[in-house]
Amino acid sequence: MFGPVCNRRRDVETSLYEPVKRFLEQLGYAVKGEVGHCDMVGLRDDDAVVVICELKMAFNLELILQGVDRASAGDEIWLAAQLSVRGKGRESDARYRNLCRRLGFGLLGVSNSGRVDILVSPIAPMPRKDPRRRSRLVDEHKRRQGDPVAGGGTRKPIMTAYRQQALACAAAMACAPQRPRDLKASFPDAQKILRRNVYGWFERSERGVYALTETGRSALAAWGPALPACADDEGMNRSNVA
Repeated sequence: MFGPVCNRRRDVETSLYEPVKRFLEQLGYAVKGEVGHCDMVGLRDDDAVVVICELKMAFNLELILQGVDRASAGDEIWLAAQLSVRGKGRESDARYRNLCRRLGFGLLGVSNSGRVDILVSPIAPMPRKDPRRRSRLVDEHKRRQGDPVAGGGTRKPIMTAYRQQALACAAAMACAPQRPRDLKASFPDAQKILRRNVYGWFERSERGVYALTETGRSALAAWGPALPACADDEGMNRSNVA
């Protein structure tokens, strides 16, 4: 049992994120939200163990199906949902718990107060069936600066490692157009980011020189507070797909 902080009634999946994150961190995982379409991904022991946790407001079949889909990318799968008020939800159904046991999934119940209870423990590490998918999760987790987005959200774009890099380039260009070679010292992939222009934030103002578009300035204003404190961290050394 882990007992944190939340006295208001939860009505969105992201409200489960912080209590479950604390639970996994106490197990020794470094946790980040919305990595590779997974609500939560945690790494431990120099990436030797990858844990994936999916969040839902109620225990249902869709939650189990998400766990099945994620199983090929993780070593340990947890499913977390809010406990029903009267304790008569699927979490009290022995068939539901037994199905999770047979699949090797852990089951977590989150109370309205934010307490996290283990309903079912993972029986054994899940077999690795898709090393490439697992590698992509680990790479995105490691390259993302901080933990800028709570898991479980679906209504706005995710702050991926690539988006962070593009925003850092935009911030460096906010006052004046720049040449990719001038940005390269801090952002080794600046040339690729400016040329690919995935989000439409950049435009050529003259040969070899790029400026921000109005879309880029709007994005910088909207996303600026989420920029990492240190933009030239080693996570900038390679680009990722948005």
